[in-house]
Amino acid sequence: MQAAATPPDSTEGTDAYRPIHAASLADPEGFWLNAAAALDWETAPSRAFDPEAGAYGRWFPDATLNACHNAVDRHVAMGRGEQAAILYDSPVTGTKRTISYAALRDEVATLAGILSLLGVEKGDRVVIYMPMIPEALFGMLACARLGAVHSVVFGGFAANELAIRITDAAPKVVLAASCGIEPSRIVPYKPLLDAAIAASPHKPEACLILQRPQAEAGLVEGRDRDWAETVARAKAAGISADCVPVAATDPLYILYTSGTTGKPKGVVRDTGGYCVALSWSMPNLYDVKPGEVYFCASDIGWVVGHSYIVYAPLLHGCTTVLYEGKPVGTPDAGALWRVAVEYGVACLFTAPTALRAIKKDDPRAELVASYDLSGFRSLFLAGERADPDSVAWAERALDRPVIDHWWQTETGWAIAGNPVGVGMLPVKHGSACVPMPGYDLAVLDEAGKPLPPDTMGTIALRLPLPPGCLPTLWGSDERFRQSYLTTYPGWYDTSDAGIVDADGYVTVLGRTDDIINVAGHRLSTGGMEAVLAAHPDVAECAVIGIRDALKGEQPCGFVVLKSGVSRDTAEIERELVASIRERIGPVAAFKLALTVARLPKTRSGKILRGTMKKIADGEAWTTPPTIDDAAVLDEIGESLKGRGIGG
Repeated sequence: MQAAATPPDSTEGTDAYRPIHAASLADPEGFWLNAAAALDWETAPSRAFDPEAGAYGRWFPDATLNACHNAVDRHVAMGRGEQAAILYDSPVTGTKRTISYAALRDEVATLAGILSLLGVEKGDRVVIYMPMIPEALFGMLACARLGAVHSVVFGGFAANELAIRITDAAPKVVLAASCGIEPSRIVPYKPLLDAAIAASPHKPEACLILQRPQAEAGLVEGRDRDWAETVARAKAAGISADCVPVAATDPLYILYTSGTTGKPKGVVRDTGGYCVALSWSMPNLYDVKPGEVYFCASDIGWVVGHSYIVYAPLLHGCTTVLYEGKPVGTPDAGALWRVAVEYGVACLFTAPTALRAIKKDDPRAELVASYDLSGFRSLFLAGERADPDSVAWAERALDRPVIDHWWQTETGWAIAGNPVGVGMLPVKHGSACVPMPGYDLAVLDEAGKPLPPDTMGTIALRLPLPPGCLPTLWGSDERFRQSYLTTYPGWYDTSDAGIVDADGYVTVLGRTDDIINVAGHRLSTGGMEAVLAAHPDVAECAVIGIRDALKGEQPCGFVVLKSGVSRDTAEIERELVASIRERIGPVAAFKLALTVARLPKTRSGKILRGTMKKIADGEAWTTPPTIDDAAVLDEIGESLKGRGIGG
């Protein structure tokens, strides 16, 4: 089935979806208590919500459970012990490994026993600084088993950024690997970890280091322990740990996201609400059944990896794919399709930036066509705006639904999406579809008043937020309120701009910072990017607003061309300017399109538009710690200087 073929006036999905969403808002107690029945509870919840607790209320306030038990042990008890829990596929090392639920339980119980011997107890923090390897998942689940709070830091993060997180989380133990492996280089982690600990006033009591053969690390006597040796001794001694029940409101993990003050914000994820929300999402949003294979091509350092590499698939009794590779270059743009076919993947979840990279290298979808994807049902996208041209390309290439959906680190799961398991709604390219249960969404003006359909403003969520969303920031309730709850009292400010159309479809146009003011007209850079991305020669693009003395801001578009395009770039740039003028109008005052070799991105694939704007405006800027390749920022600067901009 092809998503674009769904009749625009189809009501099958709408008829199923609307009463579900309405019920979640009209009777949240009944809706979420019913959803909670999918889990095993030590103490079952008697009520879903306490409006008097926390900053806006807390979910399942009188219940207790253990996330590791629900993700691992209960499946073994139900007879799924021999089913594959994790399929590890590492093209960068040439390694493949299948880990059953029974084997996963044993590995996690042993590691939890080791952490317990190292003094880790319920409520203690453990920082995990590891690449995409099974031991990283063992570490996350071992913390959950003990009721400890894990904080995963993307492997290879700069020492200063890691130090800030160690200082804030104050971990008792750090779990790390000696190195990460990129397609063209080895990234030693241990020197970064040592420098971070030296720079932090907080000193963890122990570090457990997994030695990878590609780059072994020196160990600090008295603090560091060799992972393999420690685990081997523990297994020989029969050391393990049982699951420790925790309050549903207790934190499961802290995940740091960038803060505007320069200090990262530690997003707290509570245990019960998160497990309930993820369990609901697997069959209803993604249409995946227990026992099926789910492939989230992300990284455990990001929220997508936490939710849909680790917790959601395992909570639902699925097999999750752990992929240590890239969408292109390991070895080619067919890498994700190879994994999907080899393991019988039912649903693939990746980022729009990965899809654009695949389309750039395989514009005619020849590699897609070389794989038998008959068992593959759907492709979900999130992380950046999914431009309509790339979605349409994937629909044609895959002949399957391609579903854009939108969420944030703070929410932990989708704010808006197409509930394929409930009944797929008609696809509108450029839209993230409709709000998920529990999300009461509106577009507000600057005074906080809801705007009519198809009017751009700030997307806000009426409090309370549904289960799974952050209850606060780690150690900073007041910062949580100031960051999210004070701009529009009674609402959570997403800091994303967008519209909701007459059918209730949500279109996210970018961060509110990405709305530019051109001669008094508020314009979306996302709308301009959609026009540029539709050009047949463009692989990906970004639009920023450059300071202009006369108009306030002037839009500037950066485009990366598809592989094999040999046309004159000046001609392509003229066509792009004409396209904006035709599709958006002269009001956009779009006169500058720059062809560049690549765009600066974070390791999660987000384009660094804010840093690009600082370069263009001639402001002081620093290299963000999350960037994948810092040299690209200098290349952007040189491109702008060539047009007399920045400097």
